[in-house]
Amino acid sequence: MRKNSTVFPAKKMQMYKQATELPKKYKVMALVKMNKVRASQILDLRKKLLGEVEFLSVKNRVVKKAFGESGIKEMAERLGGQCLLMFTDMSPFKLNVLLAKNKIMMPARGGDIASIDVVVPPKNTGVAPGPMLTDFKEAKIPTKIDQGTIWITEETIPVKKGEAVPEKIAALLTKLDIKPVEAGIVLDGAFEDNLMYSAEDLVVDVDAIRQEFASSHAKALALSIKVGYVTNENIKEILAEASRNATALSTESGYPTKETIKPILQKASAQASSVVSSSKYESK
Repeated sequence: MRKNSTVFPAKKMQMYKQATELPKKYKVMALVKMNKVRASQILDLRKKLLGEVEFLSVKNRVVKKAFGESGIKEMAERLGGQCLLMFTDMSPFKLNVLLAKNKIMMPARGGDIASIDVVVPPKNTGVAPGPMLTDFKEAKIPTKIDQGTIWITEETIPVKKGEAVPEKIAALLTKLDIKPVEAGIVLDGAFEDNLMYSAEDLVVDVDAIRQEFASSHAKALALSIKVGYVTNENIKEILAEASRNATALSTESGYPTKETIKPILQKASAQASSVVSSSKYESK
């Protein structure tokens, strides 16, 4: 009798092996959905994170099987569409912040939202007259023909920040090497220490947290000075406050010191003048 045997493609076998071994090698596994990410972004990111992050482009069925057998069901359930996995020992929150900082400007596709005011400067395009003249006219970009090429004669803003880029204008901007779309990569989820974090969990408002730390530090400093709890950060303020209080007490009680003799005499003089003025008034 013939035995049935199934031979899996080498690439799928390699992917299965990586999906089984990489979660054991690293503390953190992060997921990126590729539906809004371009290949050029990933290529640039691989270079920047070389040695810190390993990337794995996945076939969902293969990786789901590997994860299911490894007990990583939470991440397996999130796989859908075109996915990329990142494996690292970096905190998933730090990784997400790092990804947010590594945004790049990309050429626009029809329907993309402009991240900036799209400025087309006056210049020689180096393009010979032809169908492209119609594209400039439709985009309301003034041109002229000079020395056999198309020249843009005035600075123009065909699309403003927040507006959708029409398909024809997107193609024209690409020819002019103008990149109006800011593109970044955001984690769709991350798995660490048997905990699954959603995309919302991983969002960190760095500026807000920095402000909270600054506010808490200021309040703690003020409290420590108030109660006289000495630290390296507040010793100068505590001594200054103690000096002011001692000077005020010395002046008020009339106890002369090198620092208080002048204000004591000034106070005594003022009091004497007041007594004299009061006596004169009463004598009348």
